[in-house]
Parts: sequence; structure tokens; C-alpha cells
Amino acid sequence: MFISPAYAQGLGGGDGFSTLVPLVLIFAVFYFLLIRPQQKRAKTHREMLGNIRRGDKIVTGGGILGKVIKVRDNDELDVEIAEGVKIRVQRGGVSGVMAKPGAPGAAPGPGQQQSGGLLGKLLGGGR
Repeated sequence: MFISPAYAQGLGGGDGFSTLVPLVLIFAVFYFLLIRPQQKRAKTHREMLGNIRRGDKIVTGGGILGKVIKVRDNDELDVEIAEGVKIRVQRGGVSGVMAKPGAPGAAPGPGQQQSGGLLGKLLGGGR
């Protein structure tokens, strides 16, 4: 016979703990780089949706810009997108609220310093 039989090599002297450590490290990396930032973003988005008031300028998920003229109930907003053109939007369809210049929490304008996190600084600070 030309082929010799192959025998399985036995496992090394590792215990159960040493095989569990890489899995725990992988989960920790996923938690701190993916899960936790996503939860923070979702929380701020929920707060933003809850704070929409009459007179706020908003951006819908479809990219429509408008001004809130009436908050119907907890789920619906009347939005004026042009003079005399009003639409009804679900609160969950709002992707952003555009803050008035100079208002607290307003986005920095051109020439103003924008602070970013560590990851933003490492990647160039752009969005």
C-alpha cells in the first residue's frame, strides 16, 4: 500500500479556561466598538424625537425639509414643506432636527471648532 494511515494528533495541554478567553475578548471588542455606540445613538435619537416641538425645523427620512406647525399626538406631526403645502409625518420618520443658529446644542458653523471622540480624531474627524 502506498498511503500510510494518518493518526489524529491529540489536543495540547490546554484547559477549558484558555479556550474561553479568546471568545470573551472577541465579545468585549464587539461590545465596545459596535453595540455600545449604537445604543448611545439610538438613545439620543429617541430623545430628539421626544423633544420635537412646534416651530422646529426637521428633516424626514426621505430628505424632506420642513417646519413643524402642529404636533397632533405622540405619533404624528403636521409639517409645512413650502408656503401653503402641509404634510402629515409620523414622528418616527423624522431623521433629524435642525437647531437654530446660536441655540444651545446647535451644530457648529463654518470656522467653529467641532469636538469629536477618540475614534473621530483617529479617522480625520469627518462624518
